This record gives sequence, structure tokens and C-alpha cells, in this order.
Amino acid sequence: MRVVQTEELPWEPASAPEGWGADRKRLAAASGGRELGASLYRLPAGRTSFPLHFHHGNEEAIFVMSGVGTLRLGDAEQEVRAGAWISLPRGAEHAHQLTADKGEEVVYLCVSTMHSPDITEYPDSGKLGLFAGSAPGGSVADRTRVGFYRIDDATSYWQGEEVLPRK
Repeated sequence: MRVVQTEELPWEPASAPEGWGADRKRLAAASGGRELGASLYRLPAGRTSFPLHFHHGNEEAIFVMSGVGTLRLGDAEQEVRAGAWISLPRGAEHAHQLTADKGEEVVYLCVSTMHSPDITEYPDSGKLGLFAGSAPGGSVADRTRVGFYRIDDATSYWQGEEVLPRK
């Protein structure tokens, strides 16, 4: 059994443009988790954690530990505060985004399945994220393929393929 104490794990600073991103502690990864991911996030006041997104392969849940913010769920918005449990099943109707827009930091635990591959869709920007080798949030070292693609750049199945000479 692997046990980690959250206070002993360093915060990984957000690597996102101004106004975006939360500091993170990868709890499941630090304790050897494989099928279930869990991270503790610290979202500074005035920032938004991630672009509005939903998953095709993984389910998420958020538990707000402290602070007050706004959860965007599709086109709706709802205030969330300490003690809120938010279930985020797969699919477009569960597109989500959390913002610390009430003047205070929001600390939350995010738990997710870690199925690979996963496709994450970003409705506001019309992008798809492809994660293979590990699910979003998994080890970067384990990923075999990661990429972001615009939905409107679709191509046909045979585009770019050539018939190779047979030997």
C-alpha cells in the first residue's frame, strides 16, 4: 500500500497563459495509482482552471474543499463552494469549466478514471485533444501520442494515403 501525505507533496505551478491554470498536486500518481486519477488543485482568485471541455473516454468528479467559484456546465453557470461534489460523466452535455471569480482562491480535489485513449473536446475553440498512452493528467512520460486538432480541419479516411508497391 502506498500512502502520501498531501502536505509533503510540492505544488506544481500552473503552466498556462495569464488568467488560466491552477497549481496541482498529483495524488494518485505519487501513490502509484493507475486506473483512478486524483489531483489536488489550488486555483488562484481571478483564474479559470481549464478551457470548457468534456471527455469521450473518462469520467471526472470535483470536490470543492475551500473557496467559492463558478462552475460552467454547458451553457449554464452555477456557484459552487466548499463541500460541493460535482459529477462529470462523459459526453457533451457535461462540458465543464471552473473559475475562481468570487475574489478568493478555490481549492478542489479532482478524481477521474484514467482510460486510454481519451478524446477531449473543447466546444468554445472547436478543438479535439487526443491522449494515448495515458489519459489527460497522466504521466507525460507514458504518453505515446498527444495532439490537439481543430474539428473543422477534418479530412477523409483516405486523404494522404498511397498505394505502396507490393513485393
